[in-house]
Amino acid sequence: MALAFTFPGQGSQAVGMGKPLADEFASARAVFEEVDEALGQNLSQLMWDGPIEELTLTENAQPAIMAVSLAAMAALKSDFDVDVSAAQFVAGHSLGEYSALCAAGALSVSDAAKLLKLRGQSMQKAVPVGQGAMAALLGADMEQAEKAISLASSEGIVTIANDNAPGQIVISGDKSAVDAAVAAIKDLGVRKAMLLPVSAPFHCPLMEPAANAMADALKDAALSNPSVPVVTNVSAGAVSDAETLRTQLVEQVTGKVRWRESVDGMHAQGVDQFVEAGAKVLTTMLKRHIKDAQGTALVTAQDLEAFAASLKG
Repeated sequence: MALAFTFPGQGSQAVGMGKPLADEFASARAVFEEVDEALGQNLSQLMWDGPIEELTLTENAQPAIMAVSLAAMAALKSDFDVDVSAAQFVAGHSLGEYSALCAAGALSVSDAAKLLKLRGQSMQKAVPVGQGAMAALLGADMEQAEKAISLASSEGIVTIANDNAPGQIVISGDKSAVDAAVAAIKDLGVRKAMLLPVSAPFHCPLMEPAANAMADALKDAALSNPSVPVVTNVSAGAVSDAETLRTQLVEQVTGKVRWRESVDGMHAQGVDQFVEAGAKVLTTMLKRHIKDAQGTALVTAQDLEAFAASLKG
């Protein structure tokens, strides 16, 4: 059984996140402490005690989600002797790509935390609150989504931000254009379109100022070749070269998250088990996507134990 480790993106944050891992594993606690120290912020307390409104701020949610993913991976290695080398690939959804790079040894936890803090701040600053929007098109195929975007393009910028799974496409851009696309999609036979409760229009050309900020930050970041190939958001293909990864981390700020293609590509190359570190968002999507693949979410100590036992049994 070939496996891939996957790492969730924004939206999986919740008060109490990571606390069971920190309570159970010293190695997981060490990850949270390292992130707190790198940021000069008691992020772990915010993660465990809230308030949710502050945790959900992009600049907090991004490093928090990364920290939980890497805490799960640290505990898996220290207590169950399973590490990233068990995988054929790693892949992360949006900010999860930074988690994947850390897991594969290409980026340090401290550097990833700082980069994600900046990424979140830059994304929020790029577009004034209320001027941008994102919407999920549920049941839409790519042709229908592109048709709706074409019909709405006269209202402003709107593009496909996330191709998550069959029937789950997210669009992003100027609020007026996104509203027009949502209205148009209802006339194209799509089951449902709904605006998402986000504070900025991620993964669209309006994020260009954030991409520029990340280009400056990543230029000097210590990035090495990963020990396991990383299937990247912008290419949907496996990358093992640090400089290509550096470039693509900038491109993914404005680019489409090609998650459906990424999962399909890994599956086509023999991956039949997708193991999500720290949440179960990607695992839930997988169930609707590839019926003969196994999805495993590593959230609790029991999850880690059962997964490690399955590899050795």
